[in-house]
Amino acid sequence: MKHIAIVAGGDSSEYEVSLRSAEGVYGFIDGTRYNRYIVTLRNSDWKVRMPDGTTYDVDKNDFSFRTGEKKIKFDYAYITIHGRPGEDGRLQGYFDMLDIPYSSCGVLAGALTFNKYINNQFLKSLGYRVADSIRLLEGQQIDCGTIVDKLNLPVFVKPNNGGSSFGVTKVKEASQLKPAIEKAFSEGCEVIIERFIKGREITCGCYKTRTKQVVLPITEVVTGNEFFDYDAKYNGQAEEITPARISEELTGKIQRQTLEIYDVIRAHGIIRIDYIIPADHHPVLLEINTNPGMTATSFIPQQINAAGLDVKDVMTEIIENS
Repeated sequence: MKHIAIVAGGDSSEYEVSLRSAEGVYGFIDGTRYNRYIVTLRNSDWKVRMPDGTTYDVDKNDFSFRTGEKKIKFDYAYITIHGRPGEDGRLQGYFDMLDIPYSSCGVLAGALTFNKYINNQFLKSLGYRVADSIRLLEGQQIDCGTIVDKLNLPVFVKPNNGGSSFGVTKVKEASQLKPAIEKAFSEGCEVIIERFIKGREITCGCYKTRTKQVVLPITEVVTGNEFFDYDAKYNGQAEEITPARISEELTGKIQRQTLEIYDVIRAHGIIRIDYIIPADHHPVLLEINTNPGMTATSFIPQQINAAGLDVKDVMTEIIENS
């Protein structure tokens, strides 16, 4: 049987979230068909975690490990790292050099989509609708007046390279801007400030193989919080409705756009794209998730179930088509 590494952890605040996704993927991958191992990465410390709690060092020269005299070399990597280095293209480059297939998009698509500002400007140039935004670099002079003049209030201030709502603030008053920017900079060296768009938040997943394309039912997110923050995502402070309560026409439009963007960015495996639907019913793209969450309650497993698909079959398709 093939040896599958479920690669988790990473070097960002999303470390624990990633471990939860890894446990989900471990359960979703067919254990009668593959040998599954969870591999955790934290800076230079790479470990294989066995079910009994034993850990073994990973040999980075060929992505293998030893148990006594036996050497196990991984045949495939299912990447569940949310953030660096699994979502920004770095880990993909490592696997490319070793000629090891993996679940997610490649180096260029990873680097592009991980940078929210650059990705959205690229898609905007192709005619896709995105929120107006400003990018700040570490050490750059901040003019709060210019930000308010250009984007109005409220705005969202967030790390330009990050997820799971770490470091994100919804700013309603100009006096809150600088503290929010400092908070976002604590998560990385770039910050994006986005215009607030009032509307219905939805998310759509899809994947493609050599023989078919699958776009999943859309999920609508409803929360009483200021936005879909960490508590809403992971502590049950949101209602997730699949399929979303939108028209068939709008559903079809969003699903077609999601598949189009999949091809535009040269995605691979499962992706999820988040949108906001304002009053004019023309969807605005928020961001692309190339390594979406994969716990039992995450959006993608919910959407797979709503589509009447078996998640084990989907995982097998992703692995066998890499």
